[in-house]
Amino acid sequence: MPVHNWLHYSNGALPEDAVVAGHDSDGGTIFVGRAWYNNDLLPAKIIPNKGKAYVAYGEQEIELENYEVLSGQNFMWLPGENGEVPPSAVPVGHTVDGETLYAGRGYHAGSLTMGKVHPSHNCLYIPFGSEEVKIFSYEVLSCLLR
Repeated sequence: MPVHNWLHYSNGALPEDAVVAGHDSDGGTIFVGRAWYNNDLLPAKIIPNKGKAYVAYGEQEIELENYEVLSGQNFMWLPGENGEVPPSAVPVGHTVDGETLYAGRGYHAGSLTMGKVHPSHNCLYIPFGSEEVKIFSYEVLSCLLR
């Protein structure tokens, strides 16, 4: 199993070994995070040059100042679609009802953006442009198997 930690940060701060998730449409790097919102622990995209984390919830993009950052090594992104995740997918959060959520990423409007794979909804939701965008073919954060 990869060695990793969830570390508390805020306002765009990151540890040195934060896990990269992709890039914003303006070229800024996006990192893997998670944050509490409305009693759900949600996968979050962290964009340091904007000083925020963003989660997808209730058809909206929610901005948050406090979050946890994934740090560590030995991760990879594997293909998934329609809510499915590979066996090596890293559990990142959960809904208030106990459903496990995973970090996923997909291409949208010139970005490679991270969001939440919500298996029972059969998609990846990304927070983007004030909205929650559905993507049906995506990549899932996974552990390198040894």
